[in-house]
Amino acid sequence: MKRLLLPVILLLLGPVLVAQAQTLERIQESDKIRIGYRTDAPPFSYTNELGEPAGYSVQLCKLLALGVKLQLEMDQLEPEYVAVTAEDRFEQVAAGNIDVLCGATTQTLARRQLVDFSIPTFIDGASVLYRKDGPSNFEALAGEKIGVRTGTTTEEALRGTLEDLSIAADIVSVGDHNEGLRALEEGEIAAYFADQAILLFLLGKSGAPDQLVLSERHFTVEPYALALQRGDSDFRLAVDTVLSRVYRRGKIAEVFSASFGGRAKPTEMIKALYLVSPLPE
Repeated sequence: MKRLLLPVILLLLGPVLVAQAQTLERIQESDKIRIGYRTDAPPFSYTNELGEPAGYSVQLCKLLALGVKLQLEMDQLEPEYVAVTAEDRFEQVAAGNIDVLCGATTQTLARRQLVDFSIPTFIDGASVLYRKDGPSNFEALAGEKIGVRTGTTTEEALRGTLEDLSIAADIVSVGDHNEGLRALEEGEIAAYFADQAILLFLLGKSGAPDQLVLSERHFTVEPYALALQRGDSDFRLAVDTVLSRVYRRGKIAEVFSASFGGRAKPTEMIKALYLVSPLPE
């Protein structure tokens, strides 16, 4: 982590005019930035083997904390991690219990009625993880059980996809992705529906990867972003400033590699996001 963070100090140096809004004032007064994170959304946000917050989005939020510290010229700024769930994460942001939400968070118009979002941080899409000894395509899942994480946009997408394709299948809602993987490995469900990056991570940690097959098909487009309290334009500017510099200076490649592994490569769609998302100075 030190190798990832220390060079960013130079990257983020430089004067940034940030008006002191409510979140920034509280950060300065408390010397803390409250980072909300999911414990069950790998590889974007989860608790690692050491019991520490980890993942792609958490890495970005660590860089965010450093960038805000430099922007506000603070002597110290400690990240305070607050575990949230898929069900209460946006309420935690809206209520001001956390300053920024770091997870596998899809930006939607409906959610923007409750919270604001940063510039995009990732782009993914819902896909399917199959058992090799079962149906090998989505249409063949008629009459089968399909698992999905409850309380997510992916669950809504699965229901919509089944309806659009006139496929009658049983939806099995699970509490977290590990539960979904276990159900798939043990044959309790024929397929598991989630964002493809999450499925790729689950496949990598499976005890029986040779028994599973990841579909190349995308059923949705999921633009991820960091969620912020609504109406705080000064804090949003601070967040977007840090993210834009991380993208433009190429530090995002280190975050990607550390989160997905050295062999993983960003898709052309993700490369395009890293190119067009950062705002010029």
